[in-house]
Amino acid sequence: MNQPLFMPRLQRGFTLIEVLVSLLILAVLSATAWKGMDSISTARQVADGNLKQTLRLQSVITQFEADMGQVMDMQIVDGMQFDGAHLRLTRRSGEGLQVVTWYVQSNRLLRWASPVTTKVGELQRYWLSSYQLQGREPGTLTALKGVERWQVYCFRGGSMSSCQSTGDVVKAVGAAQSVATAGAGAAISQRQSLPNAVRCQVTLGEGSGFAGTLTRDVVLAPQLQAN
Repeated sequence: MNQPLFMPRLQRGFTLIEVLVSLLILAVLSATAWKGMDSISTARQVADGNLKQTLRLQSVITQFEADMGQVMDMQIVDGMQFDGAHLRLTRRSGEGLQVVTWYVQSNRLLRWASPVTTKVGELQRYWLSSYQLQGREPGTLTALKGVERWQVYCFRGGSMSSCQSTGDVVKAVGAAQSVATAGAGAAISQRQSLPNAVRCQVTLGEGSGFAGTLTRDVVLAPQLQAN
């Protein structure tokens, strides 16, 4: 009987167990890779959030310093006043003046800025309006969230004390007088002089992304203090 010259090779496939083991290995690798990618994505989101919060805080500090650096005492309204809740400022802005108020409401640090004006009557009206702020007025911005408490201190006479304490009073013209008539026999009242520096302390809590008390000292520019 003749035998074939070449014997066909038997084709051997994967068994079911081998296929299941391979699938299990692929599933484990996929799960590990997914967890790794998810961790990287989560870490990136946290880092981006922290960066945004830090930049936000830095911008608030920069704005506060800019406001304090442009304080003007025109003897029409106070250059600066802190009543324990509201920090009111009269600051130079471009060719005119505006009233700026920093205050905390519902755990938010708000900043309100009036329109810029060159008219005495408007400046006085804006100053009076700063006593009636509700947090919804045009010009109001939420500077920071999660603010639990804040306090402002003034540096006068070589020491730091509460801005609400009396002392260092100077003669001031009546608020009803204009700049042109202020030096010519206007009614005289008493008010506190501008401090040499201001210390702002803000206690941050839930919602701010930070914890603890932030302290910032700002020196008032002496060339802008017109007494």
